[in-house]
Amino acid sequence: MGYSPRLKEEYKSKVIAALTEEFGYKNVMQVPKLEKIVLSRGVGAAVADKKLVDYAVDELTNITGQKAVATISKKDVASFKLRKGMPIGAKVTLRGERMYEFLDRLITSALPRVRDFNGIRATGFDGRGNYNLGVTEQIIFPEINIDKVNKIDGMDITFVTSAATDKEAKSLLTELGLPFQKN
Repeated sequence: MGYSPRLKEEYKSKVIAALTEEFGYKNVMQVPKLEKIVLSRGVGAAVADKKLVDYAVDELTNITGQKAVATISKKDVASFKLRKGMPIGAKVTLRGERMYEFLDRLITSALPRVRDFNGIRATGFDGRGNYNLGVTEQIIFPEINIDKVNKIDGMDITFVTSAATDKEAKSLLTELGLPFQKN
């Protein structure tokens, strides 16, 4: 057998049992799972300088280990000097083993590097079992060389789960190791 990420094995061995006990699922297929993680980053200054989108794509590629793509604007906005089809951000969607590897690195090495960190807020759920997390600095990731960063920027990380409710999704993400704040 090949390599399997640590969090994937932990999900199979511990998380499924814990969630089944907590919510009383009758079938293993009812247990919610993490489907994908999407990292996205808007680059508003890219209207003036196109190279900023390339930097954002490179940084997201370095952080995730998967090629990021540039996102383009869908419509014209005259007040922002924005035209339809201009590159304006970057995103990458992680699934499967890369997703679990990224989540493991986020929990164990990136989040502890945040200044004055005391957990992530539990208010980022959308009502359908998905969680959004905003990161203010990309330099918390060890893959980013701080000497090569031309501008400190943030990014959004979206955790898409198969959970039906926010309570189930929060339990799933807590069992996977995301450090939510205690109320």
